[in-house]
Amino acid sequence: MSAIGDQLLYVKGRISQACIRFGRNEKNVHLVAVSKTHSAAKVREAFAAGQKEFAENYVQEGTDKIVELEDIRKKIIWHFIGPVQSNKTRFIAESFDWVQSVDRFKIAQRLSDQRPRDMADLNICLQVNISGESTKSGVSPSEALLTCLDIAELPNMTLRGLMAIPEPGASLQSIKNFHKLFIEIQQHLKRHQFKNKFDTLSIGMSDDLDRAIEGGSTMVRIGTAIFGPREPELVEEDSEEKE
Repeated sequence: MSAIGDQLLYVKGRISQACIRFGRNEKNVHLVAVSKTHSAAKVREAFAAGQKEFAENYVQEGTDKIVELEDIRKKIIWHFIGPVQSNKTRFIAESFDWVQSVDRFKIAQRLSDQRPRDMADLNICLQVNISGESTKSGVSPSEALLTCLDIAELPNMTLRGLMAIPEPGASLQSIKNFHKLFIEIQQHLKRHQFKNKFDTLSIGMSDDLDRAIEGGSTMVRIGTAIFGPREPELVEEDSEEKE
């Protein structure tokens, strides 16, 4: 098996052990391999080792890889997890299967309007700034419910849940509070019979995978532990500000 294949086995083993330790069903924790700054060849290697879901942070880099890997496009689920700029929404809507980093209704509305009608609904997560850090995108926890209710009304997309990037060393309690918010919104949407599945709590990366699973995460986004250190020469330069 390849080096990336070995790392995938290691990460899946960590997920399995964490699920056992914290009484979680392993089938309810999905692994998304974050391939930002890594080559399409590495994505292909991970795919050959059994990984089917990948995430990108940069629009141009991500769409270039999707095109390069067109021969396996129907077998891969592509997530966009980076900041969404208004002038890039069309490229995202036309290329990706998931957008986890929707941080305001306006962006969701643009993605809805620009999603091609011959494609399946775009899966959406609302990004929540659970730590209140000024350097992070996302709605505040107090805004999350109303924003979700607005997004749930939009066509051409399915609201799947919440995403967050906790501050380094975030406490288990803060993660559990985020899980509580997720459950409250999930129950509210269910009572109102929205079509949205709302089954995804995307939180947890290479350094805090175990804590995230203990706190209720259903999706972990792992890059370094699978692909190794980032390759800075591939980072997309993008100086345009978000609206």
